[in-house]
Amino acid sequence: MTSIFHSGLSKDFSSILNDADDFNVIIQVGENNDVKEFRAHSVVLRARSAYFKGALSNEWVTKKDGIILYNKPNITPTIFDLVLKYIYTGELDLEKFRSKDVLELLVASDELVLDELLEHVQDYLIKKRTTWVKEKNSVLVLDTAFRLMSCKRLQDFCLNLICINPQPFITSDIFLSLDKDILYSLLEREDLQIDENVVWEYLIKWGIEQTPCLISTDSSDITKWNNENYEELKKTLDKFIPLIRFVEISPTVYHDKVKPYKHIIPNNIIKEIEEFYSKGTLQNATILLPRARKTQFKSKIIKKNLIPTIINWINKRDAKIIPDKNDLSYKFGLIYRGSKDEINNNSFQKKCHMKEPILVLIKCKNSRRIFGGYTSTGFHRVFDDFERHSYRIRNNHSSTLSNGNFIFTFEKNDDTQNMSLSRVKSHCNIFNNYHGFNFGKSILYMQHNTLYVNYDFHYDHKKRCSGKYIIEEIEAFRVVKMK
Repeated sequence: MTSIFHSGLSKDFSSILNDADDFNVIIQVGENNDVKEFRAHSVVLRARSAYFKGALSNEWVTKKDGIILYNKPNITPTIFDLVLKYIYTGELDLEKFRSKDVLELLVASDELVLDELLEHVQDYLIKKRTTWVKEKNSVLVLDTAFRLMSCKRLQDFCLNLICINPQPFITSDIFLSLDKDILYSLLEREDLQIDENVVWEYLIKWGIEQTPCLISTDSSDITKWNNENYEELKKTLDKFIPLIRFVEISPTVYHDKVKPYKHIIPNNIIKEIEEFYSKGTLQNATILLPRARKTQFKSKIIKKNLIPTIINWINKRDAKIIPDKNDLSYKFGLIYRGSKDEINNNSFQKKCHMKEPILVLIKCKNSRRIFGGYTSTGFHRVFDDFERHSYRIRNNHSSTLSNGNFIFTFEKNDDTQNMSLSRVKSHCNIFNNYHGFNFGKSILYMQHNTLYVNYDFHYDHKKRCSGKYIIEEIEAFRVVKMK
């Protein structure tokens, strides 16, 4: 058995740092009146930091009397002192430091390629300095996190805070100078809980603020705009316009607030909006459906934009009907994922043995097509081995009866146009005693890592791709209607 003595090791390396009489590196950090020199050992720095491994290589360094001289003016002495303590001892106590210093340490960790430290500081800001981030500094932290490619969790944390109550942020002066990448990440969120009319109004204001030729003109009076003004604003907002949920904007607001800017909106989107207002459906859904604000859904198989379609089917509505906001209030709780829980009958049955509505999604190898099924009564087995044997003699399987089931296919994981739905026409047995799942009469069933798709008179005879497929990934979700 290996014995580990990290405590003593950390203490000894701390003494090496504090009494560096055999140092071979002097690092000067800070600028102006806040400058300090630190003595260190190149072998330690290079072993612990990929940044220093390159920066202190022979072809880059400056030496004087055999000592490497290195300048780092963009890191303050306070922050670099923390960095060195981490490098030498692997220990860090952030409690006594200001939150602003902790944020600066995050930036320094990224620059010096200290991945372990960067992950720790991210967690610390999220878990220990939540109030500081939430009350006044979410934009500062978000801007910092977006400059650092490795800070995805911190980015999501700040965006989540904003999405809970976004109106004060979006209607503030800060919003008008927001970085374009942050704006895009915000507008694409399904959980952005704000009136879409407000989103449109302030997107236009943001675009005007970002377009130089409009800042110098009377931008509030668009009757005085020329073609160049519209073209420049269109360039600024080109990638943001498709993120607006126009179906949530009323016809009156559309006429008064959106249509005056029709020159910056792609013609296909204008056509779809007006068709939606006249027919109430979207035939060629380029424009996005309402934000599923309350819907909780995390899948590796399909994109979120397919969820409104599935919810329409659950509510026995046409796929192209625009769901009411209340219709989108569902929770899809992941209960089984093949790549995590193993793809076989026993694993599926163990995780999905319940009398609750369940959605199943299947991705097969060598195909972009997605298969799926929904049962309003779930899959369940209710007998022990002796009872099951006796029951089989009488009925041959355990099952549930429901006329709310359906199976479906999507041509790919984000395609809202090419799909196929087959609803059960009469009560049909749903069971999982002999298979992972079976949507009745062997219409769609799982046998270990193989998916079988067939036709049966119990279901609508819509176009389906019959055959045998090897399962690449499979997910099952417990479906709960939220109030």
